[in-house]
Amino acid sequence: MSKKTHSDETGADARILVVDDEESMRQMLQTFLERRNFSVKTFPSAEEGLEYLEKHSDIDLVITDLLMEKMGGIEFLDAVKHRDSDIEVIVITAYGKTDTAVDAMKKGAYDYITKPFKLDEFKIVVNQALERRRLKQANIALRERVEEKYSFHDIIGRSEAMAKVIEMCRKVADSKTTVLLSGESGTGKEMVARAIHFAGERASGPFVVVNCGALPESLMESELFGHMKGAFTGAVQKNEGLFKAADGGTIFLDEIGELSLPLQVKLLRVLQERVIRHVGGDEEIPVDSRVISATNRDLESDVREGLFRDDLYYRLNVINIKLPPLKKRKDDIPLLVDHFLRRFSRELGKDVRSVDPAAVRALLGYHFPGNVRELANIIERAVTLASDQVIRLDLLALPLPSVNSTDSFIPLPSDGMKLDHFIHRVERGLILQALERSGGVKKKAADLLGVSFRSFRYRILKMDFDNDN
Repeated sequence: MSKKTHSDETGADARILVVDDEESMRQMLQTFLERRNFSVKTFPSAEEGLEYLEKHSDIDLVITDLLMEKMGGIEFLDAVKHRDSDIEVIVITAYGKTDTAVDAMKKGAYDYITKPFKLDEFKIVVNQALERRRLKQANIALRERVEEKYSFHDIIGRSEAMAKVIEMCRKVADSKTTVLLSGESGTGKEMVARAIHFAGERASGPFVVVNCGALPESLMESELFGHMKGAFTGAVQKNEGLFKAADGGTIFLDEIGELSLPLQVKLLRVLQERVIRHVGGDEEIPVDSRVISATNRDLESDVREGLFRDDLYYRLNVINIKLPPLKKRKDDIPLLVDHFLRRFSRELGKDVRSVDPAAVRALLGYHFPGNVRELANIIERAVTLASDQVIRLDLLALPLPSVNSTDSFIPLPSDGMKLDHFIHRVERGLILQALERSGGVKKKAADLLGVSFRSFRYRILKMDFDNDN
C-alpha cells in the first residue's frame, strides 16, 4: 500500500471540475487527480461544465483550459466566479499565451500553469489552491459561529423591556451613527454592542473593545490613538492604536464616563474629523470606525457637574439605548436560568438538567444588584457544585434569602433555625439596599422602607451600621 503525503490527505475530500476540449488532457488530469483521492468530474466544453455547476454546489476547484471553442476560458471563469466567488480556479494555457493567463488572474483565477507542465509542479498548485479554499471555508464557518453567538437571538429575553431594546438595536445596526448604551453593571452592554456590530454592514470588519477605566491617562491616549517609536519611555516601536485597528469595523468604548477631560477633548476631535494623530507624531491619519460607547454612570449628571464634556456627550448620545436592570425584567429570569444551565452544564461537562421550583422562586424574589452577570455566576457555581441533575435552593448561595409576602417559599431546615438571627439578616440587607439606592441619604432610605426617619435611625444604631459606612 502506498503511503499518502500530507497534501494528499488534506485534499482527500476535495471535489474538482476539469474542463478541457482535449480528450487526452482530460483523461490524464482525471487519472492523476483520482490517484490522489480527489473526486473528479470532466467535461469537454465550458457550457457543459457550467451546466453541471448550476446543479451542484459542492465543487471546490475548477481547472480549465483558456483556449476552447464557443465559450472560452475567460468567459467561463467569469461565469464561475459570478456563481460562487469562493470557488478556486486554475487556468491552463499554451506556451506564449501568458498575457491571457495574467488577465485571468486579474479576474479572480488562483493561478495558471503553462503547457507543457510537470505533474509535480501541477500537484503543488492544486494543493495550494485547495488549501486556500479550505481556509476560506474555515473563516466563513468561524464568522458564522461568531455572528450566531452575538446575534440578537442570543440576547435572552421576552419581556417588554428587552423587546424594546432589541427593536432599537435592529434599527441602528446598519447605521454609522454613534450609539450610547447605558445601564447598570452586568446588564449585558458589551453583548448588545457585539450584536449591533455583527448584525450590521460592518460585520466583516473588526470589533475592538476598549475599557476606558482600565489604564491611566498617559497610556490610554497611546492605546486609543497610537504612538510613534520613541514618543515616550518604553515606546520601542510604532503602534497604530485601537481606533486604527477598528478601521472598517466598530470600536466599543466601555466605561466611557471614566475618560479624563483632556482625553475627552481628543476623542471629540476624532468623532468630529474622523482622523487620529499618534502620540509624538504630526500626521493626521483618517479612520473609519463606528463608535459604540457604554456607561453605568449618569452622564447627564456628570455633565452638569463638569465631569464630562457636554459637546462629547451629545456626540456620543445620538442614539441612546437603556438596558433595564434584571429586577425590572423578572419575566426573563426563567429563560436566563435555562440558558445558563445548559451553557455551564456543557462547558463544565456536567449533566444538570433542571432547577428545583423552590430555587426558581428564590431567584425570582432576589433583587440581583449584579444583574445578568450575577445570575450567570450563581448558576455557574450551582452547576459546579451539583451532585445530581437538579439545582436545589441550598446550591444558590444567594447573599440574602428573598422574602415574598404572598408566597412563603423559604424551607424550614430539618434541625430548625434561629428566627431572630434570620430576621436580623433580612432587615440588615433591606436597610443596606435602601441606603445604596438613596445614595446614602437616610431620609430617602427611610421613605423607601416605609418607616419614620426616627425609626430608621434607631435601627441603624441598633445594628451598628455606622461602622459599615
